Parts: sequence; structure tokens; C-alpha cells
Amino acid sequence: MPTTTPAAEVSASAVSAPAAVGVAEALRFWLKLGCISFGGPAGQIAIMHTELVERRRWISEQRFLHALNYCMLLPGPEAQQLATYIGWLLHRTGGGIAAGALFVLPSLFLLIALSWVYLRFGDVPVVAGIFFGLKPAVTALVLHAAHRIGTRALKNRWMWGIAAASFVAIFAFDTPFPAIVLAAGLVGHLGAQRWPRVFALGGGHGSAQASVGPALIDDHTPTPLHARFSRRRLLAVLGAGLGLWAVAFAALVATSGLQGTLAQMAWFFTKAALLTFGGAYAVLPYVHQGAIETHQWLSAAQMMDGLALGETTPGPLIMVVAFVGFVGGWLQQVLGPDALFLGGALAACVVTFFTFLPSFVFILAGGPLVEATHGRLGFTAPLSAITAAVVGVILDLTLFFAQHVLWPQGFGGRFDALSAAICVAAAVALFRFKVGVMPLLAACAVAGLVVSGLAR
Repeated sequence: MPTTTPAAEVSASAVSAPAAVGVAEALRFWLKLGCISFGGPAGQIAIMHTELVERRRWISEQRFLHALNYCMLLPGPEAQQLATYIGWLLHRTGGGIAAGALFVLPSLFLLIALSWVYLRFGDVPVVAGIFFGLKPAVTALVLHAAHRIGTRALKNRWMWGIAAASFVAIFAFDTPFPAIVLAAGLVGHLGAQRWPRVFALGGGHGSAQASVGPALIDDHTPTPLHARFSRRRLLAVLGAGLGLWAVAFAALVATSGLQGTLAQMAWFFTKAALLTFGGAYAVLPYVHQGAIETHQWLSAAQMMDGLALGETTPGPLIMVVAFVGFVGGWLQQVLGPDALFLGGALAACVVTFFTFLPSFVFILAGGPLVEATHGRLGFTAPLSAITAAVVGVILDLTLFFAQHVLWPQGFGGRFDALSAAICVAAAVALFRFKVGVMPLLAACAVAGLVVSGLAR
């Protein structure tokens, strides 16, 4: 994040705070953000910092970082939660819901359209060639995610040990992802009491930089009344969130039965939403175990294609669950064989609703309360251990993807040298040349088209 020069600080001090932000202006911005938020969490947070802290000055750098650090402690997509948090500070509960929803909806509509194209025209040579190049790129991206999280989380031998144990647990013993998360959290909780330095890894996103001028919500702006802790308000929001979940789930059970596809998706993705510590890549192994192996809503190859589509759309990467829902709804014919598109779209909406509902509840109910616990080792140590465990789980996911890309017919079949070449080139581009996700996917899609064209 850029720092200001002394001259800039002087000029900034002479600038008055911006005027109050109207609801219509805020809604236009949140919609724009939902349409341009490419680049994963880091890119999305950078866009928000540039727009909200530097350009519009709706919130100061310190308050922005404080909100971000809080969101980093929660399960769920931190960028979407940060937008919800700032919208909540600005315009109360309605503003928070609008900001969080507009961050997600453009991606949902786009993924529904792309999922339909994928299922309807996936066998067309051009489309097949594009995905031939994208699958190796996804393998390299998952490996890069493991490395990126690992360099932040594995700061000592204890953390390396937790990562190695989680890898062995899921690779060798097929241990469920929730069990790994719970075990790692327990290790962090108990370990911090005896060896606090091991788990005091620090965190956050650096200290605040020099001010770019007075902000609407400045460093010393009193906390708005609606953002102050109230036990009555906490219970009211929790009750509303749980009630909304119960009503929606009961409606699905009433229409399709408890064992129906939509009800099973609602229950599964509610659990997934509570386990997304460490970002979207952290929850992918759990989605893989449930959606592919247990429920068989889609295949491993389709999951990889969906991840590639998710990387090419704005919004949080966890929106890949919308693709999972659409494909599952389509293949399971949840609205009958004559309404495949509507069934897929309904399933995508159901999955998105149940995935993101907990994020809204975390912000609207827990914001005033959890802010006070930020920086306390007893609260952050379990999350440090969970993040270390996530590295091992993502490494297992990388090997799973690599197996299906390099040996598409299984280890007894042929080795796909062309896919291996694209995968290696993508990895070099990511690790050595720091190529962005969008240029990488575009280049690999073109390579897939060229290679598949030459093979015909």
C-alpha cells in the first residue's frame, strides 16, 4: 500500500473530511466493486483500499486495517466480509447487507451463465480445447496457493509439524476435513498456554500508513451507536440469522424432502461456510470430499473446470460453489428433465445463499463483540494452527488435481506430456515471474486451443 510523502501529508492536512455518503452513492460503488473485483482476496482488498481509503476517504487507514484484521479471524471470504463490515459502519444493517450482496451477485449471475455454456457446449472442440489448457493452470494455481499460505503460516518447526500431520491425515487416512480443523484448533489452544511464542506469529496486514487526509470514518471517529455492543441486539441478529436459515431449510425439506438434492446441498454448504478459515482454497478439499466423493454431484474433472471458471470471474473464489450447485442441480434434475437450466440456476442460488448467510451473521452480530478480542493470543493461536494445517490439506488437493491432469485415465493409463508442459510453464510463470491469474489463465486457454488443434 502506498505511503504519502511529507508534502502530501501537509496537503492532506489542509483537506476537509468528505461529506456524508448517501445510500444511492454507496450502492453504486458496491455494485461497481462486485463487477471489477478480480484478482482474489489480495486484489479485491487492494481495490477497496485504493477506492475507500485513498480516493473516496470514506474510512481511514487504521480503521480499514482494524476491520480487515477482524475479518481475517473469521471463517468465510474476508474481502466480502470487509465490504459488508464497511457498508454496515456507513449505513447500518441494510448497508452491510447491500454491500455484501452486491459483492457476490454479479459473480453468481455470470457463473450461472458460464455453467450453462459449459454443460451445453462443453463437448464442442473449441470449448474442450480451452479447458484442456485451463486444467493444468488450475493445478499450478493450487500449488501456488499452498506455497503462498505456507510462507505466511509455517514460521517454526511446530507449524511445519502441524502441516505435515494434516497432510498425512488426509492423504493416507482420508481423515475428514472438519476433524483436521478441530484437531489443529485444539493444538493451537493448548499449545499457546504452554509455548505462547510458538503461536504468537503476529498477523494483520502491517501498521497503518501515513494519512491521506481526514476520512469520513477517521481514526478517532466515535463508534456509531449501531456498531456498539448490545446483548439485546446480538441476540436479535443471531435469532434473525438462525430463523432465516431455518425457514429456508424447512422450505427445501418440505418441497424436496430431507434427502433431496437441494436440502442436502443446503446442509452441506452451511457446514462448509463455517470451515473456510484460510480462504477458498482451504475449503476446496472439504467440498471435494463431500460434493464429489460423498454426494457425487459432479466429477473431479468438472470440479477443476469449475475452479478455472471461478478464477476468471469477479467476486470471491469461493463462488466456485455456485458452479458446483449448478452442475449438481442440472445432473440431478432437481426440477425435472424439462427444466435443466432452471434447476441448475435454483441449485446455484441455494448453494450461494447457504454459503454466505453465516458471513453476514458473523459481521452483523459479532462485529462489536469480536473486535475487542483482536490481538489476544488465546483467540488467534487456534487460527494460526488451523492455517498451518490448511497448508497440508491444500498440498493433498494439489496432488489430487495433478493426478487427474497428468494421468487422465489413472496411473495405469498414459502420461499426458502436453498437460504436464502447460502445468510446468504455468508454475514457472507464477513462482518466477509473478504473472497475474487472469493473464495466466488466458495464456493457458490459448495454449490449450493450439495444442488440441494440432492434435486433431
